[in-house]
Amino acid sequence: MRRVTLIIASLAALGACSELSAEGDRIARASAKGVVNGVVANQFPGMNVAPITDCIIDNAAISEVYMIAEAAVVGPTPATSQLILDIAQRPATVECAANTALDSVLLGVR
Repeated sequence: MRRVTLIIASLAALGACSELSAEGDRIARASAKGVVNGVVANQFPGMNVAPITDCIIDNAAISEVYMIAEAAVVGPTPATSQLILDIAQRPATVECAANTALDSVLLGVR
């Protein structure tokens, strides 16, 4: 519980200061990645989801990243999962995932 309070306080404090907003965004992205990894892993068991997670986070608006990061503290809800799946279906996210998969295949062949 202490850790949850610390995370929330850190995000609130960092979000309030414009000079530190980049650091707040970095913390939120890191927190959100854990949530996205879990949701994507549930959809695609056994798959290395880290590259897909990166594509989802990179194509989410920062407000969406903060919503997903909140789930790292309170737990994911069906709305969180739906938001992640919606971001995953965006053309830029699909293109990123396809390029990542192609890079993996090509690197594996060499």
